[in-house]
Amino acid sequence: MGNLPAEFLRSLSVNILLVEDDYLLGRGTARLLEKLGGHRVRLTYKAADVFKHCQSGAIDMVIMDINLPGTFWQGEKVSGVDLSRLLKSQPSTAHLSIVLLTAHAIDADKTRLLNDALADCLCIKPIADYADFLALLAQVANGDDFHGLTISVS
Repeated sequence: MGNLPAEFLRSLSVNILLVEDDYLLGRGTARLLEKLGGHRVRLTYKAADVFKHCQSGAIDMVIMDINLPGTFWQGEKVSGVDLSRLLKSQPSTAHLSIVLLTAHAIDADKTRLLNDALADCLCIKPIADYADFLALLAQVANGDDFHGLTISVS
């Protein structure tokens, strides 16, 4: 995947909502997506912000951590899987590409997580190879079907 030219990857710049509960990790990831991929990134950890941004029409793709401790939607504790499923089940946001991130999935969990979340792709953290990660995002943004695919970019 990482053999796509950097110029091509930057030409596929998209508006990304990054949902990450760890501010420093989120800020670092956002900067890499902006600098290396040429993407426009908004960072949040609040469920209400996820829906506000996604329903605004200004977001093309959501990259979301599965574990979001302390995240609530309408008074209920929610995970990235829950938020992904909610986004994919609403007509105004069902078209969005959703890439889930996790550091804690075992092989038996991966298919269940993707099916439960209705997400397009699941990536295993840590992300060490950003060229591969950016190539994956370009392919997801291009509409390539990754449903059911889990990728380790370490």
